[in-house]
Amino acid sequence: MRASHPTARAPHRATASERPHHEAAPDAGAESRGAAGFQVAAVDRDVRAAVERVLGQVLAENLARARALDPLFARDVADRVARFTLDGGKRLRSRIVWWTMRACGGGDGVAGQAALRTGAALELIQTCALAHDDVMDGARTRRGRPALHASVAAQYRQTAPDGRAERLGEATAILAGDLALAWADDLIADTVVPEHCSRRLRELWRDMRTEMVAGQYLDVQGQATRARSVPQAVRAATLKSALYSVERPMALGAALAGADAATTAALCAAGRGAGLAFQLRDDIEDLFADPDRTGKPPGGDLRNGKPTYLFTVARAWAEEAGDLSALAVLDGAHGRADLPESALGPVRQVLVASGALKAVEDKIGRLARCAVGQLRCARLDPAGGAELERLLLRAAGGPTAQPAPPVAEAEGAGR
Repeated sequence: MRASHPTARAPHRATASERPHHEAAPDAGAESRGAAGFQVAAVDRDVRAAVERVLGQVLAENLARARALDPLFARDVADRVARFTLDGGKRLRSRIVWWTMRACGGGDGVAGQAALRTGAALELIQTCALAHDDVMDGARTRRGRPALHASVAAQYRQTAPDGRAERLGEATAILAGDLALAWADDLIADTVVPEHCSRRLRELWRDMRTEMVAGQYLDVQGQATRARSVPQAVRAATLKSALYSVERPMALGAALAGADAATTAALCAAGRGAGLAFQLRDDIEDLFADPDRTGKPPGGDLRNGKPTYLFTVARAWAEEAGDLSALAVLDGAHGRADLPESALGPVRQVLVASGALKAVEDKIGRLARCAVGQLRCARLDPAGGAELERLLLRAAGGPTAQPAPPVAEAEGAGR
């Protein structure tokens, strides 16, 4: 536990209550409420529910405006954005924003409300990313249900024949993603934030959006060109997921709390490592996880020809070893859109037998331990830091053992 770590230090500013987040405040007034009656302790007890309440209110307002503008647009596009955003997702990014802010000693009315609204905006950004990602990948399912573009195509298949329904579905998903992004930006623009962090918050938001686009481009460019560079695979994973999923939410929470430069640097280092581990775990789960849990068929990355870190490591090792049989299996499956599920078994066998799967698992473990080590170097509130540590480990999917001293692992590709 973070609170008992021998090197834990007091945060750089007045700490939040050190009471565990699951315990109610003895006084429902002064200690648990911020400057504007904001109930910090209540949010601590269920951050996800608090973010979803903000999302529900914001989406209801946006839907009302969309329906007043045009009922058809509201039904086919705006309603789908709202349903997708509210129905599913782990709220990982929004919880990271909150607990980073709390770990850095923040949580008064203005900062607390801004953290919840920033978290809600990140959930809308996630809707944008997934709607667009499913079109680019040709994915038909998401969270165990038809992907947004597939849902629209099914709705119009009888009235828009000859492939037009599919085209409409893809166009609608692109527009829905754009709408989610616009709503996210509106939410950030309309959020009152502490004066000390207004400029920094908007700089982080701007950079994060550009990083996401850059990472997605590297991803699709790698697919199209059959790139097999291990460093490029790491770079794409870092830009597309590691920064956006963990590091930037941590930086946003730190900014809202007014964290100093040293604390912010330690948090960002921890977030980058945990975020890269998050993406590497996702690469593994695409082939090895139970589809009932992931909500999508296995092997999507392989069929799309994505140069994931797992695949590029396995292929590099097979090439170095002169293993022509393994190369034939990997190259024969990579980028084959009609690859049957029965063909995934030989690929899995190569990944296991070559040692590539274990190497990636080991890297995830090192990244997770280093992330925790970096986190414990920061000056954090013990209770908030403990919650943040648990979130990072959950994101990384790594072990919960005591970490080794921090090392610069985040973008290393080592064997």
